[in-house]
Amino acid sequence: MIVHSRFSVPSVAIDLVTIRKATPADAPGIADLVNQGEREGQLLPRSIESIRASIDDWIIVLDGDRIVGVGSLLEMGNTLSEVRSLAVAPDYRKHGIGAQIVNALIDLARERKIPTVFALTRAVLFFEKLGFIITDKENFPEKVWRDCSICPVQFACDEVAMVRSVDSKQ
Repeated sequence: MIVHSRFSVPSVAIDLVTIRKATPADAPGIADLVNQGEREGQLLPRSIESIRASIDDWIIVLDGDRIVGVGSLLEMGNTLSEVRSLAVAPDYRKHGIGAQIVNALIDLARERKIPTVFALTRAVLFFEKLGFIITDKENFPEKVWRDCSICPVQFACDEVAMVRSVDSKQ
């Protein structure tokens, strides 16, 4: 089970932030951060309603009461989950918050006995540092059918598929 944890964030106004599972009350703040990522061209939009419906799949990072990082884990079946909607507030980027979220999502997959996680990303080096390896998008037809078919850049996609076993230590 993922518990509250606190970790130091250098160069940010506060020394410690908290990472935890999201609650329904967090949905508006999650939507704000995800939809900011959508406006930046990095993420697909998520409605507050869809976030609330999947709230058990979300991890958040808080600086006080402010949500400064989010990510979710979408189960694609008994053996595969996607790390998605990873977003960190601009003034908190480059401080390890994204890595903490991904590691918490990997722990969540492990807790759910899902052996493999993947991500579609432009941040290849970031995910490689976390133990992911490049693979073919065609290995994830569930993802292509579910999200890629509605993506505005589906025919000019520049995202890279990356995969990792939850058992590998990083």
